[in-house]
Amino acid sequence: MTLKAEIISVGTELLLGTTINSDAADVALLLSEYGINVYWQTVVGDNPGRVIEAVQRAKSRADIIITTGGLGPTCDDLTKNAIAEAFGLSLVLNEEEERWLRNLWRERHYTSLDITPNNLQQVMLPEGSTALRNDWGTAPGCAFRAEGVLVIMLPGPPKEIRPMLEHRVRPILASLSDGIIASHTIHFFGIGESEMEYQLRDYMNSLTNPTLAPYAKQAECLVRVTASAHTREEAETMMAPVIERVRGMFGDLAYGMDTTGLPEFTTKLMLEKGVTLATAESCTGGELAKAVTDIPGASAVLKGGVVVYTNEAKTRLLGVPARLIEEKGAVSYEVAVELAHRVRELMGSDYGVGVTGLAGPDGDGVHEVGTVFISLADSEGVWVREKHLSRRGRENVRLYACQNAFDMLRRRIAGLDLEGKVFP
Repeated sequence: MTLKAEIISVGTELLLGTTINSDAADVALLLSEYGINVYWQTVVGDNPGRVIEAVQRAKSRADIIITTGGLGPTCDDLTKNAIAEAFGLSLVLNEEEERWLRNLWRERHYTSLDITPNNLQQVMLPEGSTALRNDWGTAPGCAFRAEGVLVIMLPGPPKEIRPMLEHRVRPILASLSDGIIASHTIHFFGIGESEMEYQLRDYMNSLTNPTLAPYAKQAECLVRVTASAHTREEAETMMAPVIERVRGMFGDLAYGMDTTGLPEFTTKLMLEKGVTLATAESCTGGELAKAVTDIPGASAVLKGGVVVYTNEAKTRLLGVPARLIEEKGAVSYEVAVELAHRVRELMGSDYGVGVTGLAGPDGDGVHEVGTVFISLADSEGVWVREKHLSRRGRENVRLYACQNAFDMLRRRIAGLDLEGKVFP
């Protein structure tokens, strides 16, 4: 029997639009891995009556209810109270979670203050529920069964709910099935979702188990391969030929599997190969270097970087000739070459990357907004890509420029063809 799930996200900030509801997407993705269909998603403000109404409606139609948000110590954290009332349950103090919270209080050196009553309300859980320890925050989640419905309550902050989904909720979902559902995600850069889907369509439609599902992501796309089997080993055996065929269809456009994205993949590749990088950024304003430093271990990769947003900075910090900028323009092949070459020389790195372009909204009288030159230098020369990213907005122009830089790096390191003009 296919289980039906409803996700209830609690928080007035979600209705106002001041906070993006990423929690529901994270929950839905995990449920999909176990073949559990999300039939409904509900967002409700911090109002007890409306939360109770949403829960009563959900329990009349869903097999699983997962709530996010409203478990903390403030007066508007009322999810547990509302759910307990909707199911006719009392809230009781979970002594084990209380001990854990008091220990945490001491570890954080709140020695001069006893734990406050509003913080203790976090460990008041519906009677009969199982606490889900929150090692990434202070408010535990919990799970219980009542009236034929499995209810799982989770905190709202993404930094807490994501690890809790992986380490607390995943085992619960796995226990609901005799078999397992396993999946792998193949990541692509340099091809759009519609073109990728068109090439995959016939093969995708011919599959029943495993299955293929394409997804679009900012500045890249991916395909999820999913198999249902009695054991993990059996599922992996089923998926292997499908993964091999898909990667064979797209060649080096398929850059990695089960990664968070191109910055992580490329940075880990640099770590694996023991090579270093320096960056010179104009229109991206340091975003490329930041994307590298977001990855653990990046200090072994990134030698340094400079933000040379103005012509004066390009000349003063990197020695790019002022005459070259005047003759060719700051947004040009020639200046891009200088950025990558000079920052590599300055930092003594294996690779240098330069980015110069027009993120908008104004042009330079020569190039259209969205024109970007991305350069990569090593001991053998400099490669430059010219990209026209018009009608994407400033943020996306910068994002695509960084993605292209990472793509050039991973191709050069892996010995793949490197699109772009070469300057010896």
